[in-house]
Amino acid sequence: MNPTVQTSPEAIGQLRLTLAVIIPCYNEVQFIRPVLERVLAVGLADEVIIVDDGSTDGTLEVLDAIEQAGYAHVRILRHPHNKGKGAALVTGFAAASSDILLIQDADFEYDPREYPVLLRPLHEGITSVVYGSRFLGGARKAMNFWNMVANKSLTLVTNVLYNTIISDMETCYKVFRAEVVKDMKIRAHGFEFEPEFTAKVLKQGLRIYEVPISYNGREWNEGKKIKWTDAPKALWTLIKYRFVD
Repeated sequence: MNPTVQTSPEAIGQLRLTLAVIIPCYNEVQFIRPVLERVLAVGLADEVIIVDDGSTDGTLEVLDAIEQAGYAHVRILRHPHNKGKGAALVTGFAAASSDILLIQDADFEYDPREYPVLLRPLHEGITSVVYGSRFLGGARKAMNFWNMVANKSLTLVTNVLYNTIISDMETCYKVFRAEVVKDMKIRAHGFEFEPEFTAKVLKQGLRIYEVPISYNGREWNEGKKIKWTDAPKALWTLIKYRFVD
């Protein structure tokens, strides 16, 4: 966990911007409730939108119980069958009404207690898009070597194609002003959301501001869903959107 300063927008003399946390969820029966509770404990979200993407492992029953518990500011949307992370995020974006959107995975790889660090550049008006980078010196659990190679290779391709110098294109923690996606047509249904979104942000002429975050990656036997086959899809997505809209 990185040291963070709990800084409110009011404390730095800025107008408060409302925050929607979008949580795509697929077969996360063990984690979705504790992740939600940690998000709510941070106390910064005006909306929490959970999009269940056709879960079949008991997650729906947990979400039903969350609805019955009446958590404030929490909405649960459901896809009748699995469409993919990108599709779940598009559903969440369309349902949100806040000024800022923050993507939160439904597990503990990423820590909601780092929201203040992620939000500060937006509240200060420095940028419209913030990425939390796992490669800028934050504490992290060692990931598999080939996962690291894939991440860094895809980020390098992003930098070459789009003339930027980001360090972690594939990060979950993407935080941005809602108008960034207002007219953005996102076609990705799966994990290729990450390169498509990044490509389209950069093609808008926006510069991505990165902050260091901690990372507690899980193993495939613990429920990790991204596979090596997603890397070629991400590469093709980066190349495609460099030359087409």
